[in-house]
Amino acid sequence: MEELTALLHRAYADHAAAGRVFFASYQSPEDTRHRLGKGECWVATWDGVPVGTVTVSAPHSTPSGYPAPEGAGSFWQLAVDPARRGSGLGRRLLALAEARIAALGSDHVVIDTSAQAAGLVGWYRRRGYAPIGAWRWDVTNYDSVVLAKDLAGRAA
Repeated sequence: MEELTALLHRAYADHAAAGRVFFASYQSPEDTRHRLGKGECWVATWDGVPVGTVTVSAPHSTPSGYPAPEGAGSFWQLAVDPARRGSGLGRRLLALAEARIAALGSDHVVIDTSAQAAGLVGWYRRRGYAPIGAWRWDVTNYDSVVLAKDLAGRAA
């Protein structure tokens, strides 16, 4: 858990430095274990060291009022070590997450991220995600944009 938590801290450090306090930028190893327990955790390694990760769940339970299609799957803690950015690992982890969510029976995937993280929101939009609402988590310091994608290729 310590290595995976350290990876998450590294991967989300640039957001924290920009003033967006993503939970993954400061969570404890116990928090990591708890979050992994809510889904399937996939870890990419290089020479035995974690360099990427994503956790998926489908269907995924959301809080009351959270804007999500019925039965949608989700993923979280999508992270790539900063030294591996630009390698395509993030796209491969995203493809894996979507494939697992579809295999688990969900037609849609829903995620959220900081509305201020324009580069990240753009990255998801270029991959077929569309904004469907907003949300505010009590463990972050920003408003989130909720994004969805229909895994069958229809509009979300």
